[in-house]
Amino acid sequence: MNKLSFAMLALLGAMNSAQAHQIWIEQADGQNAIVRFGEFGDNLREASPGLLDKFSKPTATLVSAKGEQTVDAAKTATGFTLPFAAKAGEGIVAEDANYPLYTWKQQDKEVRNWFHPAARLITGFAALEPKLALDLVPTGKTGEFKLVFKGQPKPKAKVTLTTQSGWSKEAHTDAQGLVNFEMPWQGVYVAEVSYADRTPGERAGEKYDAVSYATTLTYVKADGLPPIPAGPAATPAAPK
Repeated sequence: MNKLSFAMLALLGAMNSAQAHQIWIEQADGQNAIVRFGEFGDNLREASPGLLDKFSKPTATLVSAKGEQTVDAAKTATGFTLPFAAKAGEGIVAEDANYPLYTWKQQDKEVRNWFHPAARLITGFAALEPKLALDLVPTGKTGEFKLVFKGQPKPKAKVTLTTQSGWSKEAHTDAQGLVNFEMPWQGVYVAEVSYADRTPGERAGEKYDAVSYATTLTYVKADGLPPIPAGPAATPAAPK
């Protein structure tokens, strides 16, 4: 395990169960997209009332050849619905830049952190420009992605690819921020990456010591081997 992995484990261990989750974008045939919060590989989707209520107003943008459409997502009992779906050649990005800051103890010091979750949905592997602070984008080659942090390639970062069955595989980006995965099955794949930026800053008048970025990328593969079914749905956290 590399130093970054150890740092992330320490950070995630100090975070509560909400921050240890991710958001990702789901889109069923004939339906609008939904931003979910939980653990995709564990078939866990947090609900409201419950951890889903931690979010303020996630925003989402539909990116197409016609331009961009940005909206506030609408909260439901199981996620945040969007008023659109991505068609072939289109994509969606979503993020919550206003998740409440939280405090945890590092040795004898209190550290104030900002959890910044984001997600991307792609409908193909055409090369895309990054739009998120921590973004994973296709490069134009099937199964290849580029990880970018604030406009710069992010090398030596762990990326985890997970299927709806819970199967997962880890790989690390190279010096150019590139990573490759084989996708043998049909169905939904979610790639996940995290990064802890320990640069202090201020958000809306509130100071923080670090930002915990967590970004996912969703791709639905139409061909390949029959997909391994997802396991039973996990129980969302009870309201506190």
